[in-house]
This record gives sequence, C-alpha cells and structure tokens, in this order.
Amino acid sequence: MSQYYLIAQLPALEMYDGKSPLPITEETFHETCSHFLNEKEMKILDRVSLVPPRDGKPTGSELVDAWNREERQLRLALAVVRASHKGKTFSTDGEAISASALQAANTAVDLGDPLAAEEYLHSCRMETLNRLRPLDMFCEDAVYRYGLHLKLLERRRLFDEERGHKSYQKIYHSILNGNSQEN
Repeated sequence: MSQYYLIAQLPALEMYDGKSPLPITEETFHETCSHFLNEKEMKILDRVSLVPPRDGKPTGSELVDAWNREERQLRLALAVVRASHKGKTFSTDGEAISASALQAANTAVDLGDPLAAEEYLHSCRMETLNRLRPLDMFCEDAVYRYGLHLKLLERRRLFDEERGHKSYQKIYHSILNGNSQEN
C-alpha cells in the first residue's frame, strides 16, 4: 500500500542544519503515522530504534532489519576496537564484523576527541541510512527510514561540548569519590 499521503505531509529532514529545532518531533511523527499505518505497520514502527536488539530477530521490514544489522556491526566493532586500545579483548560471540564497520570504529577511536568521534559516527550512520533508502519513496520502508532519520537527528542535537564536558566531569568526580571511599 502506498504511503503517499503520509510521506507527502511530513517535513523534509535532508536540509536540517543540526542547530535549529527539528521541524517535527518523534511524538508528532508517531501520531501522524498512526492515522495512516495499519496495526502491523505501527508495531514495526514501534520497534524502530537506534539501538538494535541483540537477538537479531526479523522485524517485518527489510529496511529496519538491514539497519539493525549494520548498527549491530558498528557497535560490536566499536567494542572490539575500544577494548583492544585498552589491551583487553571483547567477545563478539562468533559474530563476524565487516571490514567497513571495523574501519569506521578504528577511525572514530583514533580521533581521540569524543565529540569528534560522535560526529564521525553520526556521519557514518547517516551514510548507512542513505544507502538503505528504498527506491519507492512512498512505501512503508520509507516511513521507517524517516523515523530512523528523525531519531538520528534528535540524537545529534544532544551533541553539545559544554554539556558533554560537564557530564564527563560529574562522572569522573563520582568515580574518584567512589574510589576514595573504598580506600
């Protein structure tokens, strides 16, 4: 079933600059979708996430399944590379990691700056999402892609150097205070 009327009324996200407010919230997007998608499609939309499930079970959407595989690969690669940089190992439980995911993880870790690494990983995720763009702009997968795009942009809006530094300091001091209480 074509989702033309749904997609046609959603604001474009491609030109979003990352600084201004998003043209739509996830809540509004979900509410709008609920008027056009059937129950099965809404269940799939509810499973759209930036954090893929570990079980890898099919969602009912080729696009969401592909996104989940790619994101799981990237997260595993990041865990392996970060552990390696600390002289430790990380078990992938036998799951092979793609060369592209390992390359992205190595590049992000080698940047040395957490904000720069997150910016780089954001661009990698956006490239993945663009690569997964369905040919039919008005299909259900286009709706799920829009939802992932919106989630990525909302996550990107949270990248703030000052807030990140404050959060880091808070965590760092809580670790120091926790360790000093044990001694």
